[in-house]
Order: sequence, then structure tokens, then C-alpha cells
Amino acid sequence: MLHFNSTPFANPSTFFLMGIPGLEDLHIWISIPFCSMYIVALIGNTVIIFIIKTETVLHEPMFYFLSMLATTDLILSTSTLPKMLSIFWFNYHEINFHACLTQMFFIHAFSGVESGLLVAMALDRYVAICNPLRHSSILTNVVVAQVGTAALLRGLVLMTPHPFLVRRWPYCQTNVVPHTYCEHMAVVKLACADISINSLYSLAVIVLIVGTDVTCICLSYVYIFRTVFSLPSKDARLKTLSTCGSHVCVILTFYIPALFSFLTHRFSRHIPRHTHILLANMYLLVPPMLNPIIYGVRTKQIRECIIQLFTTKIS
Repeated sequence: MLHFNSTPFANPSTFFLMGIPGLEDLHIWISIPFCSMYIVALIGNTVIIFIIKTETVLHEPMFYFLSMLATTDLILSTSTLPKMLSIFWFNYHEINFHACLTQMFFIHAFSGVESGLLVAMALDRYVAICNPLRHSSILTNVVVAQVGTAALLRGLVLMTPHPFLVRRWPYCQTNVVPHTYCEHMAVVKLACADISINSLYSLAVIVLIVGTDVTCICLSYVYIFRTVFSLPSKDARLKTLSTCGSHVCVILTFYIPALFSFLTHRFSRHIPRHTHILLANMYLLVPPMLNPIIYGVRTKQIRECIIQLFTTKIS
């Protein structure tokens, strides 16, 4: 039985991550699918990055953005899974206060970066379908680098206040975080202070990022669909739409778990805590696992390069 510190203190040197409250006896079993998803995410995204870097035929804007997405997925999954597995396997619940703030920053910042990259990929699809003759002149390597940098800086800048706001509060009741990782609101709720500024800022950032990005993606696809359905041939319409299939699947795998996690965390008081936490974990685990699979299966160029790579290694 674990005994956590619940004595009064103002500046904790460590936090204790509980894992999944109510499901402690199932931690070992839960760790099996979590570890499997992490392994798939590591292998899949590493292969995607390697293939795009080594195959010159993939040196195009869409694949550059995909390599950025794969890198972001590696950072997201690696920032949470190793510590989570140490809780499940070794009952190592302790995390340094500053390490907790660092983990919090990486999780939330790179979630914002991933959302921005999905907008960039929608932009690429819009230009490729609506202005195909100008695609190479509009999305040059310099522009691609600038868009990727803008997505990175936006995520980093908007999420930088989070750890500083968390650090300023006194924690005078307990240092036990009822979560598998240092989720922002889970940590802030332990503070003995008015945390409304944290809650409002967090909500404002989420609405700003998700609202802006979803709007941009939807507008892109309105123009894309308008262009596609104006094509005279049914085969041409289907072929053009198929180039968007992978991106649409990736959008759904990212925003749907994120939306469920956000809604259950903010607005539902009747859903069990372990359900909240499992949804929050799915939000960070499922997209990094599925993204390389979706692009590897649905994108002909990547699929052919992967097959060629493994057949060459075998022979």
C-alpha cells in the first residue's frame, strides 16, 4: 500500500502521480496496451522521418509537414509514456516539481504545435488541389520552413505562461496528483489559492488554438470540395479526394479524443475520474500511434518507399 504525503507545505520539491485512481490493481494490465501503442508510435514515426529524409522523391511540402508531425508525435508520446510506465511497472510515483512543470509544458505546447501542423497540411492540400500549377511556387522550402516554425513558436509561446503560473501558487494540502502525468488542471487544483486565472487562461488558449485551427481547416476543405465537385469526371473527383483521405483521418484521430477529453474534464461532473484520465491518455497516445499507420497505408509514395526499404534489407 502506498502512503503519500498529505502534510502542509508551501513549496513542494516533489509531486506524487497516482496513476489511474480506482484502477490501481489493473495498472499492470493497462500498461500492456499503453506500452504497445508507445512502441508502435516510436517505430512508426521514426520510420516515417527516416523515409522522408532519405528518399528524394518525398521531398515535397506535404511530406515535410508529415515529418514535422511525426517528430511532434514522438515528443508528445515520449514526454508521458516512460514516466507512466514507471508508475505502472515499478510503483515509482514520485516526480520532481520542476520535472513536473517541464512535462506539463511539453505536453501542452506540442499539442498546440500538432494542431498547427494539421492546419499547415490542410493549407498544402488546398494549394495542391485549388492551385496545382502554382503549388511549387507558393509552397517553397522556405515557406514550408516558415510555416513549421510559426506552428512551433505559437505552441511554445502560448503555453509558456502555464508552468510559471503553476509555480507561483502555494501547495499547502497535498502533493498527490490524481493523474498519470502532470496535466495542467490536475496540478493547479492542488494549490491553496484562487486559480481562476489559470483556468481562464487555459480555456482561452484552448479556444483560441482549436477554434482558429478547426476554422482554418474547415474553410480549406470547403474550397477543396468546391473545386473537386466542379471536376467533370467522377474518376478525377475520387482520385483528387483520395489525396485528402490520410489528412482527414489524422485530423479526426487528433481532434476527436482531444474534444472528448476536454468536454469530460470541463463540463461533466458525473463521469468517473478514471474515465477522465483514460480519455486524457488516449488523446496523447492514439494520434502518435495511428498517424504513421494512416499515412503508411493510405499514401502510395510512402508505402512504396517502405516496401522498397524492407525488401532491400531482406535481400
